[in-house]
Amino acid sequence: MYDLLRDLSIVEVSSFVASPTAGLYCAQMGAEVVRVDQIGGGLDYDRYMQTAEGRSLSWENLNRAKKSVALDLRSAEGRELCVELARTTGQLITNLPEKSFLSHAAVSEGRPDMISVRIMGWHDGRQAMDFTVNAASGYPLMTGPAEWDPQTAPPVNQILPAWDFITGAYCAFALMAALHHRAATGEGSEVRVPLGDVALGTVANSGAMAEMLYRGADRERLGNAIWGALGRDFTSRDGKRFMVAVLTAKQWTAMVAALDIAEPVAVLEAETGLSFARSDRNRFEHREALFAIVQDAAGREDYAVLAERLAAAGATFERYRTMHEAVTDPVLVDDNPLFGPSPANPSGFAYPAARSLANLPGRAAGDPAPAPYLGQHSEEVLAERLGLSSGAIGDLIDRGVAAPGDRKTFRGTA
Repeated sequence: MYDLLRDLSIVEVSSFVASPTAGLYCAQMGAEVVRVDQIGGGLDYDRYMQTAEGRSLSWENLNRAKKSVALDLRSAEGRELCVELARTTGQLITNLPEKSFLSHAAVSEGRPDMISVRIMGWHDGRQAMDFTVNAASGYPLMTGPAEWDPQTAPPVNQILPAWDFITGAYCAFALMAALHHRAATGEGSEVRVPLGDVALGTVANSGAMAEMLYRGADRERLGNAIWGALGRDFTSRDGKRFMVAVLTAKQWTAMVAALDIAEPVAVLEAETGLSFARSDRNRFEHREALFAIVQDAAGREDYAVLAERLAAAGATFERYRTMHEAVTDPVLVDDNPLFGPSPANPSGFAYPAARSLANLPGRAAGDPAPAPYLGQHSEEVLAERLGLSSGAIGDLIDRGVAAPGDRKTFRGTA
């Protein structure tokens, strides 16, 4: 956790993945992020998977280093408090609809320099989630074995909600841009980021949109092969699967040397009249013949020997792991400065926690901070941000408009 944003406070009213991710990234850079939730937890508070006590591991990790305020957002008084918290703070991240009590017009009333960043579904107001915009993007029907019939093959959904995480990162960036603009001009900004636009914009930025229009048809399925370059999964003599990727002349030279395949490659070059050393296109268009050469060499040795040779040559490769293998791998986790000691997680479960994904040499990253208990900072934030007295806060709690931390009252839903 760095302190570059230590002077920045943000109110976050959100659920699920994209919006909490935006707040998380800001918090990991030192911002004070105050997450406001419905008393008892919002839509994502008990998101699977849960511990035996009912604590959501997803919620716990997406809300590290944040403060938590619990209000009755179904009541007019609770909503008014939430709006006032956002307005007083000056920065808001949310995925609530614009036509909700937390509209930009409401939070910016009397505050022309207000900045709100709102995650939407589609640009026209339709609802969407990562999995539905992914269906619309075309990628699930581009994924799968090459031998599948394109007319009858099923879609292949991705496991990682990538559009959510990309959207969260983009929202954090958009917030920084709006802050920069306000510092220069004094003007606030209303920023809307549709999840669907992030997906389709990425399709366009990657060149895939232009490609589809240029070819006038869909791209063929390639299985595990890399599109436009040379790369695929291969199997060693002892049955280990590993990935080799070749996008540069250096990577090509390293792979050829490590696998000792210069001779069969030279034969293929003579047959085709092409050079593979400096042409992604040549390597890609003749990938099946090259894959056969690489697999033949890979199948002659155990993975440990291949890995030693590939690493010594400077090739780009990695062994396939299950996710459980990955998170218990000392090289990937235990010896990686990205991860710090387990903080006092609300779940009570101790495990490595991620610091900021950015590494700033010369700056102390600090240890990962825990997620809050729901409502843990209700009294603190209402007093400091809104200037409410202890008696006024006690009255709000007694009437069920606000709630303190659920450390002792949590009962779980597992």
